[in-house]
Amino acid sequence: MPRLIIAAVIAIALAIAGLLGSCATFTSPYYDGDPAKAHHTREGFRNNYAQITPPDFWKWQWERFRDGLPKPATEPTPRVEPDVAFLKANATEPTMTWLGHATVLIQVGSYNIITDPHLTERASPVSFYGPKRHVPPGLNFEQLPHIDVVLISHNHYDHLDAGTVKRINAQDGGAPMFVVPLGLEKWMRDLGVKNVVELDWWDRLGVGGLDVYLVPVQHWSARGLTDRNHTLWGGFYVKHRNLSFVYTGDTGYSKDFADIRARLGAPDIAIIPVGAYEPRWFMQNQHVDPAGAVKIHQDLGAKFSLGVHWGTFELTDESLDEPPRALAKARAEAGVPDARFFVMKVGETRRLTPLLGPPRF
Repeated sequence: MPRLIIAAVIAIALAIAGLLGSCATFTSPYYDGDPAKAHHTREGFRNNYAQITPPDFWKWQWERFRDGLPKPATEPTPRVEPDVAFLKANATEPTMTWLGHATVLIQVGSYNIITDPHLTERASPVSFYGPKRHVPPGLNFEQLPHIDVVLISHNHYDHLDAGTVKRINAQDGGAPMFVVPLGLEKWMRDLGVKNVVELDWWDRLGVGGLDVYLVPVQHWSARGLTDRNHTLWGGFYVKHRNLSFVYTGDTGYSKDFADIRARLGAPDIAIIPVGAYEPRWFMQNQHVDPAGAVKIHQDLGAKFSLGVHWGTFELTDESLDEPPRALAKARAEAGVPDARFFVMKVGETRRLTPLLGPPRF
């Protein structure tokens, strides 16, 4: 009964806020009528290929209640103890470490890069309600090596976590460089982050020996009820002489990935979501399923891909442990070898030299 009361209160609050918000007007400060930037509009930002009309959220919630969803997992999300000493000492060997959900630590050269860091307990605007972590992060704050670059793909709560951002910004040895899409610099500065750069799609940022590009993907943004698409979203393409990788952030399947390959080349590694995809009528345009993730892997021409965005927060109707099984089926149907598109255990580090060859100095 308490959960039903809380849900009812939230529903009423959403309805009232939605009515109030419908009267609000917003003019994007980034819109200047440039025809070369068709993803800029007066009202905010749009996708290149498919615009996402908000599906019927309450229909989905009714179906979940009616059908007893989400499905329970039969196996816990696999986790291993991280090799903290190696990760803190490593300054030469390219590696990837999955910390859970969409958070991946990539080491290349002397750089420690982290994607959409989320190390706190809930993916929610409040600490007492909302999606709760089902497995501890692969590294806690004290175990992280010194982070040099933080890549933020968009502003949804499971990808942009204020508590994590503040802790990493205050790390010993100085703050990292935060790279964010248009519109998020102010949010970051309001949080006390000073070392932040915002990018538009296809913009390039040089960070020492790294070239960082924000690339288009098919998604949307919002942190409240009245700010839908006011800030940009995207993926990242990072190039270093020893490693190139794409991190897609959240995305539906689109021609954007063929465009990325045509413009920037095929990456060594792609980090692609494989979870949070059911029901398809609700999620299709905004979250790929494993079959769509395999198509992205193929469109990018990635040598190898890592599946993320599963097993951590219960966001949608599939069970937390279903995505790896669905990925195996999708790989087989597409003729992609198992070793080319894999998942990892939370806390696991994959040394990339055996996959990609020795570092190039």
